[in-house]
Amino acid sequence: MSNEGKIVELDLRQMPPFERHDKIFEIWESLKPGEAIRIINDHNPKPLHYQFDVEQKGKYEWIDEQSGPKDWIAKIKRI
Repeated sequence: MSNEGKIVELDLRQMPPFERHDKIFEIWESLKPGEAIRIINDHNPKPLHYQFDVEQKGKYEWIDEQSGPKDWIAKIKRI
């Protein structure tokens, strides 16, 4: 039995870039510890990872599930 909480999946590929981070953090704020958001992106989400490092240090776990070449998938778990 896994101790994983719910995972909210968010496909960013059709979303305008200027809306993406706001939407991710809107969902992030609704998550409880053990829950996660899985993002699907059309480019490396490195800037987002840096933003989490600065704003959420010690509050998340970042798991790269797929790293290109077409899609990048990352699971960001609240701890």
